[in-house]
Amino acid sequence: MADISEKDIEQMARRIKDAHGFLHIDSLATELAKLDDEIASPGFWDDASHAQSVSKQASNVRETIREYDEAAALLEDARAALELAGEDEAFAAEADDAFDRLAGMLDGLEIASWFSGRFDGGDAILTVNPGSGGLEARDWTEMLYRMYARYAENKGWKVTVLDLVPGEGIGLDKATIQVEGRNAFGMLKSESGVHRLVRISPTDDKKRRHTTFAGVEVLPVLPDDIEVDLSLSDVRVDVYRSSGPGGQCVNTTDSAVRLTHLPTGLVVTCQNEKSQLQNKEAAFRVLRAKLYELEEQKRLAELDELRGDRMDNSFGSQIRNYVLYPYQMVKDVRSGIETGNVDAVLDGELEQFVIGYHKWRVS
Repeated sequence: MADISEKDIEQMARRIKDAHGFLHIDSLATELAKLDDEIASPGFWDDASHAQSVSKQASNVRETIREYDEAAALLEDARAALELAGEDEAFAAEADDAFDRLAGMLDGLEIASWFSGRFDGGDAILTVNPGSGGLEARDWTEMLYRMYARYAENKGWKVTVLDLVPGEGIGLDKATIQVEGRNAFGMLKSESGVHRLVRISPTDDKKRRHTTFAGVEVLPVLPDDIEVDLSLSDVRVDVYRSSGPGGQCVNTTDSAVRLTHLPTGLVVTCQNEKSQLQNKEAAFRVLRAKLYELEEQKRLAELDELRGDRMDNSFGSQIRNYVLYPYQMVKDVRSGIETGNVDAVLDGELEQFVIGYHKWRVS
């Protein structure tokens, strides 16, 4: 006897119908046809940057349609297996398996539907900066950098290190990475804000408990067709020698790049690409995102939604607490999601917090 019933199948059928609506499958099919026509047009690859953007957009749309079609097919598989299970018990397990896979797939489609913002489906630039706490804050910055890199890699996203600035003696003074993957920006928006760590300090000879903070900023990688008020004459470009921990030179040429936007005072650095040209391109990518954010703030006359609430990197402003002593717990102060498995979270198991935040947001 199968664990599922005809009532369960009909419930899944309603979810499939709902998914067809909130995913706008008919509109996506029309959009994909137009994108495929553009890709097939003569001279499409003459503008490589635009071509890559369109190809990526088409790939994302095609994947959404494929997942919906697969879910609809699984529903029919589960329904057929349930009918056959009445005559042959061997089909009961097949019906249950198809049902379970369908439930998981629909959960994923529903989550994906939350990311309908202008840049939600695209890539992200994530930066971690130390807050109050001195040496501890720099160590905490490195821990968070590692956590996000592991999380992204676990999801199959591509991680490119744009800038790692070693701290004096321990940790990092800054970490900036670019994360490429489906809905990367939409999902990682959950991490914007201040993260608070409580533990016995490894740098304290008296083994006292310390509280420290780090701030996380998440920005979208802007498509080329987004206009940003950026004049090259307003940017000072400085080049310098990339450095690793302890000030060791990792390059024999001055390949690191520092951009200073004179009208706003914004400073962006990049030193982890292989050449000065690559570092410069990456730095301008980050600068464009930051300037876009400033323009949005002016237009909206409030804090930019792309970044979330901007707060001081200090007590009382945190979005998530990571407590290692006197007990072990990670708790998100917005969604209320918590776990005692701190080691797993710091090793990149963040999904429950990311999804939990977005469930809380859409509710």
